[in-house]
Amino acid sequence: MAKILVVDDSPTQLTNLVKMVESQGHQAITASNGMQGIEQARSEQPDLILMDVVMPELNGFQATRKIAKDAELSRIPVILVTTKDQETDKVWGERQGAAGYIVKPPKDGELAAMITKVLGNR
Repeated sequence: MAKILVVDDSPTQLTNLVKMVESQGHQAITASNGMQGIEQARSEQPDLILMDVVMPELNGFQATRKIAKDAELSRIPVILVTTKDQETDKVWGERQGAAGYIVKPPKDGELAAMITKVLGNR
């Protein structure tokens, strides 16, 4: 069982992602924006972060970049889970340090497979 931080400003999306994570037997913790996500990552030291992109204050690309460049947090892989479905968005996300990219809503099994893959690569 892994501890997974879910970061999304939409209460509905947050609830859905938490249900998906918990149905796989993982522990879910949450944050509602990028800045809170970084704070939660620091205090909780999760095994993985699921990060939305379109959020107020600090978007998911910015938060992922900060996490990837932070010596204390860079070991935590980030999977971007977003409505942004362009190939350029995916490439940009990877350049910011994301370990994976999934377009919302995740297809059945897609999120579980990505979580397993990313956690298995650690």
